[in-house]
Amino acid sequence: MSAVDAHVHVWDLSVRDQDWLSGPGLGPLRRTFTMDDLAPGARAAGVDRVVLVQTVTVAAETPELLALADRHELIAGVVGWTDLTRPDVAGELARLRELPGGRYLKGVRHQVQGEPDPRWLLRPDVRRGLAAVADAGLVHDLVVLPHQLPACVEAAAALPGLTFVLDHLGKPPVASGELEPWASRVRALAALPNTVCKLSGLVTQADPATWQVRDLRPYADVVLEAFGDGRLMFGSDWPVSTLAAPYPDVVALADDLAGPHDRTRLFRTTAARVYGL
Repeated sequence: MSAVDAHVHVWDLSVRDQDWLSGPGLGPLRRTFTMDDLAPGARAAGVDRVVLVQTVTVAAETPELLALADRHELIAGVVGWTDLTRPDVAGELARLRELPGGRYLKGVRHQVQGEPDPRWLLRPDVRRGLAAVADAGLVHDLVVLPHQLPACVEAAAALPGLTFVLDHLGKPPVASGELEPWASRVRALAALPNTVCKLSGLVTQADPATWQVRDLRPYADVVLEAFGDGRLMFGSDWPVSTLAAPYPDVVALADDLAGPHDRTRLFRTTAARVYGL
């Protein structure tokens, strides 16, 4: 299988700290992770292209990721970060594209999950920034919690020219086994044609030590039905996923959860189309 992994991370703790790694249960991630760590497992699993996604809201990180993409053949695209509230988002995106590896910039992500305002995406300054992302021909990755999904629906409806990619299914409460109101909110987002979802992050939304496939299947089934074959893409969320499973197991899990759905789209063509790989 020649596959695209639409969601991986790297970080170098000698360059900068990752504040979020101070959370409970994240001890195994408190080290440097590089593309050289990822590459053998990815290639063994048939993955020959990845999308590298930002981890911190630090302006210097995106140029570093772009430069890395310029050097590493496995990286086909970068989802970076810029301050969406700044008045010159368009100019900043143009500047990033002129940097080494700038052609690999495919999208922008903000850590909305950390914003206390559940309607942060609907602020006028943020919407102006999102419009600039659309005008630049980029996509916007959504990393949100279930209570923030209604604002995602409103934002996607207000900006039909921007593709919104939902990371990690909107982080459903797998550990508690609850489906609602997450499921209804995800279906409302999927009803909009400019939305896409990553089948990613489920193993760490469950209990990383005790999860079973049966725990994850109800959540995967919701997005498989809601988004359909043409708007779902595989993402490993490596190395965060290593808290719960080795890389080959995460790929195999996605294949299992896909059931009768189109694997060519899930593992390759949807990501290539959405991110312009």
